[in-house]
Amino acid sequence: METTITPNRYVEDTHGYTKEGKVYLKGYDGYPDREIGYVRNTEEEALDYFRNRFQLAQQKVIQLHQDVQEAQNKGSYLTKLLQLRKNLLEFDGLGDFPPLLAMLDKLETYLRELISSNQVKNLEIKRALLEEVHQAATAIPDWNEATDKIQEIKTKWLKTGPVDKPYHDEIEGGFDRISDDFFQRRREYYAEQNRIIDERFDKLEDIVAESEKLMRSTEFDEAFVRVRQLQNEWKTVGPVPPKRQSKLWKRFKKATTIFFDRYNAMKGITPRPRVDPRLQELQNIAAEAETLTASVHQDVISKASDRAKELLVKWKDLAPKVKTLDRNVAEKFRLACDKVFELNYLRRVIGYRYPDFDEKPKRDQLKIQIYQMEYLVRKEKGDLEQYLEFDGRIRAYVAADKALFQKVNTQKRKVAVKEMLLVEFKRDLETVL
Repeated sequence: METTITPNRYVEDTHGYTKEGKVYLKGYDGYPDREIGYVRNTEEEALDYFRNRFQLAQQKVIQLHQDVQEAQNKGSYLTKLLQLRKNLLEFDGLGDFPPLLAMLDKLETYLRELISSNQVKNLEIKRALLEEVHQAATAIPDWNEATDKIQEIKTKWLKTGPVDKPYHDEIEGGFDRISDDFFQRRREYYAEQNRIIDERFDKLEDIVAESEKLMRSTEFDEAFVRVRQLQNEWKTVGPVPPKRQSKLWKRFKKATTIFFDRYNAMKGITPRPRVDPRLQELQNIAAEAETLTASVHQDVISKASDRAKELLVKWKDLAPKVKTLDRNVAEKFRLACDKVFELNYLRRVIGYRYPDFDEKPKRDQLKIQIYQMEYLVRKEKGDLEQYLEFDGRIRAYVAADKALFQKVNTQKRKVAVKEMLLVEFKRDLETVL
């Protein structure tokens, strides 16, 4: 026998009731009774269903409260809270809503006070940043440096929260106006610089074009004067990006070289190659360094070592400025300095052990030098092997470490120079009677 369901009874719950097949939530806090659903099977099942739905509302409120407590930027949850309150007032569920709303009210008060406090701090921070960006935009003369500074300030600005609405236009608008004005002036500056550079390139192209016309001229005297003028004009055009200038310079150099070769041939002139005075000075320095190893007398070699150090300082200052320096000259200079330093070190070692070294016969001096140098070579090789042991595993590390790599090379050079001096000592001993 089937049971007949009549969903028209009035069944009351603590927070709601059913009436004529519908489920109602009782009014609270001035809100009227509200229809929240229908009775599908029985009134009891319908009431149970909406009681269970109320638990969802509770969980949302509890979860929001927990999220706010754990969040770093708590103020960002205010909008979510306001939306949740609105949803609760329309939520289809049976339960005690006033405590949930009261919890949200308390949380809202906390967030608004926090936001208000933060906005006061934000206003103070942003006013300071506003002054910084103004200084960067107007007081720093270098555009790239000013741009980097403004970008740095902007990053701090974006990390700082909002200010109260009455100050929004003053603060946010002020920052935008300063930065927009700066970048507009920056665009205008670089546009002007590009225009100037384009004008300079047009001038250089005109110079190259004219030089190529003069390259084959038979009016040698007039052309000579004009080519010289073009060379001077090239120097006064002004700086331009080297990469763009390079091709024009090669064309100009080629044209002038061809013309002067023809001019010299027609006039019977044999041009003397121009020697860079700095190159000549380097060659003189190298030549002097090679004369410093002539004596092993303690006083003389000590002074020679000091002089080699002075020459080395001069060399390091001049060499990077000379593009045509012969590599062999540089290697001879370095070797001469190394030999002086090694001889000076050897002479100090000998002086400790043989105070009367300078009074000994030449043959005895050479034997002492050979003996001591053999010892030093063995010692230096031992130091070098410490860097290159463990079946070559250290080599991979050396290649990756520039400082250690340099140290290994220096040690190798020391060993090589000592071995070279050792060979010279033995050769000299054979010639001494």
